[in-house]
Amino acid sequence: MSDMGAAQSFRQSLVGDRQIVAFDFDGTLTIRDSFTAFLRWRAGAAGWAVGLAKMAPALAAYVGDRDRGRIKAASVREFLHGVERATLEAEAERYADQVWDRFMRPDALACWKAWGEKGAHRVIVTASPETTVAPFARRLGAEGLLGTQLVFDAQDRVTGAFAGANCRGEEKVRRLREAYGDDMMLAAAYGDTSGDTEMIAIAEEKGFRVFTSRP
Repeated sequence: MSDMGAAQSFRQSLVGDRQIVAFDFDGTLTIRDSFTAFLRWRAGAAGWAVGLAKMAPALAAYVGDRDRGRIKAASVREFLHGVERATLEAEAERYADQVWDRFMRPDALACWKAWGEKGAHRVIVTASPETTVAPFARRLGAEGLLGTQLVFDAQDRVTGAFAGANCRGEEKVRRLREAYGDDMMLAAAYGDTSGDTEMIAIAEEKGFRVFTSRP
């Protein structure tokens, strides 16, 4: 089973004639990577240190290959393997509540709100797992959420695998077209890293590193 539970309602939102606006999440709407911060929060200082030590081979490999998907999968296996979906969703909800006020960029939130007032269909397109971003998306009132999808076993526990590719680069565009059709047009797209380049390139309004404020 893939990571569909917490995020499924976002993908079912109807678009119709509404403009579609895509936002990266980590570093764009937020001030830092949310998934790493979540794993560290969940593990605690001691657990985080022990986990990183166990991940030493994977971290060393990352220095050479810079494969973000592989290192992310390694971190999921180390810190989340065997966690029940319901537990992970509850923890993600609690984490979002705790960090929201010091985590979200005010200028990004203002842009998000302005597009909402125009009636746009706002979709978060992120490399982070959908389950951990879903509480933020709900709080934002997002109409869509597309992210990296975790795989759960028959007992609804995290396996450590992904249902598809890491949602960055060309995968962001592929997921958008899968969700909204091959003729999908973006009125605007916002991002802050090379993983957002392809998504921004297909948008009418191209927002690269335009949000800089901190809470």
